[in-house]
Amino acid sequence: MKDLISLEGWNNPDIIDLISHASKIKKDPKKYYNTLKNKTMLMIFEKPSLRTRLSFEAGMTQLGGHAIFLDAKDSPLGKKESISDTAKASSRYCDIIMARLFKQEQIKELAENATIPVINGLTDIFHPCQILSDLLTIKEKKGKLKDLKLCYVGDGNNNITHSLLLGCSITGMDISVGCPEQHMPQKWIVKIAEKNAKKSGSKIEILNDAKKAVINADAVYADSWMSYHIPKTQEKARIELFKPFQVNDKLMKHAKKDAIFMNCLPAMRGYEQTAEVIDGKQSIVFDQAENRLHMQKAIILKLMHTLV
Repeated sequence: MKDLISLEGWNNPDIIDLISHASKIKKDPKKYYNTLKNKTMLMIFEKPSLRTRLSFEAGMTQLGGHAIFLDAKDSPLGKKESISDTAKASSRYCDIIMARLFKQEQIKELAENATIPVINGLTDIFHPCQILSDLLTIKEKKGKLKDLKLCYVGDGNNNITHSLLLGCSITGMDISVGCPEQHMPQKWIVKIAEKNAKKSGSKIEILNDAKKAVINADAVYADSWMSYHIPKTQEKARIELFKPFQVNDKLMKHAKKDAIFMNCLPAMRGYEQTAEVIDGKQSIVFDQAENRLHMQKAIILKLMHTLV
């Protein structure tokens, strides 16, 4: 495995192995302090970030390496210079690339032309690093993944939903998506998830009813209604459309009593979830955020073939 572009083509042992190593790194970080001494990561950002930048930069530093931040607006990426030339030139300077871009096609092109590993830090279609971190967090809280049920509520056509569909179906978790009919997950991704589910024994539901979707869920997941690419002119209409899919105390009561609440952050209280939910006892959003650091380290080490 050279790159992490999405979870398409991954299998259960791949994910369980990463979770195992991330857990080891979390328990004994000092053991890995000099693993990547004198190694450099290039971080390309076309979209704003807090957790992605901090977790990758801190992760490389704690592994003994160094991270370079490159804002896409200050670079010739895809404009004055082709993505393929950027990939080839960067491969001569650095040891690994992490890119947070708008288009999935661009991260693929970057990986195809780089001679060093490329990590998808987020695109409009997929967010694999987040979901791998989420699976680590669920495993910590519930002790397993298989035979659990995760419910995602909100915008079904986004990178979190798509990556959750793949991650859950691979690991044997049931997943239900509650979303408006106008914002369903992309069909080709659902088909891949359904194929995975046949192998793992999990179930997939795509519903237009939040209450039905959340029934008996072990984990309830929300994401921003206002992704970075959403123009402000659409905000009012989106709030009205997604309001029936807000995660509040009433909706959470339809999940299992010990259900956990998840949000990859940033979160807006009063929008995709209420303050009572995200700041309540069932919320594990900051455990999710912390685990980005540990999982990111495991991903980097795996792709650089330095896992111990």
